[in-house]
Parts: sequence; C-alpha cells; structure tokens
Amino acid sequence: MRRKRKYQREILPDPRYQNVVVAKFINRLMQRGKKSVARKIVYDCFDILAKQEKDPIQIFDEAIKNVSPQLEVKSKRIGGANYQVPREVRGERKLTLAIRWIINAAQAKKGKPMAQKLAEELLSASRNEGTAIKKKQDTHRMAEANKAFAHFSW
Repeated sequence: MRRKRKYQREILPDPRYQNVVVAKFINRLMQRGKKSVARKIVYDCFDILAKQEKDPIQIFDEAIKNVSPQLEVKSKRIGGANYQVPREVRGERKLTLAIRWIINAAQAKKGKPMAQKLAEELLSASRNEGTAIKKKQDTHRMAEANKAFAHFSW
C-alpha cells in the first residue's frame, strides 16, 4: 500500500529577521504551542551573540551549514538481515537534522538559561566544534564504516 502524499507547508519568515530558517528554528524550539516563549529565547540568544561577536544571523547560518550532514545510514532488510545502508541526505532533511541536533545539544546542557545555552552551542557550531558537530561526525563515521553495503542502495 502506498503512503499518503506529504504536502509541504509554507512557513512564513520570522518578524524580526525576515528569515524562513529562523522561523523553522523557532517552531522546532517551541514546546506546547508557546511560540512567543520560543521566539523570546531565540531573540535573546541572538542578542547575546550580537554582544559577543558579529552578525548573529551570519553565525546562525554558519552553524546550520556546519552541522548539516552529507551522509546518513538507513536500515534496509535484505534476506532476513538488516543492513545499515549509507545514503546522501537531501536538502530539507539536512536542515531538519541540523536544527534538531543544535537544539538537543543546547537542551542537554544544564545550569544556564536556554538562551545562553543556545548561544554557546550556535557559536561553537559555527567554529566547527561542540556537541552538534560531534553528532554529525558520528553520523558520517557510521556511513563511512558501512560503505560496503552501498550497493544495496534504493
């Protein structure tokens, strides 16, 4: 049986920076429908980045670009055995994974306000270090290790 077709929703850019990626980031950070709280956290984070460094949007874009994975593994069942088959990651999923990994890395830290943790994670990701970058490297390492099963690709 075929899957239902997935329709792409149009996401409006965020009010302050007029950026769709920032709006997606805010939506992903939001919990229990509290968008104003998520927006305040992200904007406070950008204010912290603006005080420390240069343009916060530039740091944000650089962090997203650095964390976005090129390869991932996907499980495929062949002849009773499951193989981890390496695949290229398509554009929309790259963005989704990068946003998810940055937010999860920031939430894993303890003892500081979320805006501060998010600012630190974005800054370290823009410099190619930190927990989110480690997650990307682990994913690439897994894909590299299972290169032998690449011929099972879809």
